[in-house]
Amino acid sequence: MHMLTIGAFAKASRLSPKALRLYDELELLRPARVDPATGYRYYTAGQLEQARLVAWLRRIGMPLARIRAVCALDPAAAAGEIRAYWARVEAETAVRRDLAAFLVDQLSHASGTPQTSRKDTTMLELRHSAGSDRGLVRPENQDTAYAGRRLLAVADGFGPAGAPASGAAVAALRFLDTEEVPAGDVLDVLEDAVRGANDAVRDAADGADDAGTTLTALVRTGSRLALVHIGDSRAYLLRDGALFLITHDHTVVRSMIDEGRLTAEEAATHPQRALLLKALTGAAPPHAELRLHDAHPGDRYLLCSDGLSTVVPEARIRALLTGTPSPADTVRALLAEANGAGGPDNVSCVVADVVEAARPTPARLSEERR
Repeated sequence: MHMLTIGAFAKASRLSPKALRLYDELELLRPARVDPATGYRYYTAGQLEQARLVAWLRRIGMPLARIRAVCALDPAAAAGEIRAYWARVEAETAVRRDLAAFLVDQLSHASGTPQTSRKDTTMLELRHSAGSDRGLVRPENQDTAYAGRRLLAVADGFGPAGAPASGAAVAALRFLDTEEVPAGDVLDVLEDAVRGANDAVRDAADGADDAGTTLTALVRTGSRLALVHIGDSRAYLLRDGALFLITHDHTVVRSMIDEGRLTAEEAATHPQRALLLKALTGAAPPHAELRLHDAHPGDRYLLCSDGLSTVVPEARIRALLTGTPSPADTVRALLAEANGAGGPDNVSCVVADVVEAARPTPARLSEERR
């Protein structure tokens, strides 16, 4: 059998000798023969295909541990793993893209460019309502829903101390309802608030095993809404008659859909459809989804626990959000719809309409200063 020296094999595979030595140590690409006297490595031409695959996978940024798993598969299964990996990369890139857009917007705002002047001059406020229901099956309600002047929040507790956990998580954010946080600071403040909420969940659970909560909240800052999200509660935006889901479920089945392993139809009946990848449990706080949205007068936001989204189709949610004028009536209609679909879980909803705030008149300003 013809052997290639490590130098010749490196040139043919476009991997450096240093990389080949590392891959040997990691048992990712072992040489065909190692000289017992000199320790020199030799490879066969038949190993070039695997070496090139390793090189290509490294170029797309795949970690070595995952490359090892891919190389052990047959071609069809390996293709599926690569497809799943790249879907995850694209999802993570989308989050970073949103953060980059936020930073560009903030820096443009700091430079005084005209495109951001509306954010300085338009004052918005929220007209809101919140409601929660035990449902028709569960023995207790472990959800918490809150709507205030600046803060909207839904938390879905689970485990033996689920109700205290969800209540503690929302309570830890309540200070945001009374304190105006500048848009440039709000994401940092929210990141700190999530840590505080996680600590509050740990204290509320009081050592109970498998207790925790989801948390989805919006905080108004000027003409923007800051989003914090972890778990499978959801936030929707109704704008110009179109409904947009603005959160991403942190669940096992959602990750399998993203990776191309499941279809949405298969996920609906998957036995692990309620299994969370992220939640507040009092342990090391997981990374929450943090984003900033421009709010427009006429927008309607819905925050809900999965007791609504798993039993009421989005088309029906959109119809209720579109056809019911007041936030309070809309919340009642959504809760009734979930219970009408069997009410298998606790259900909580917060509905908020974005309206342009009335500007104070000179006489009113003078009166307020007295």
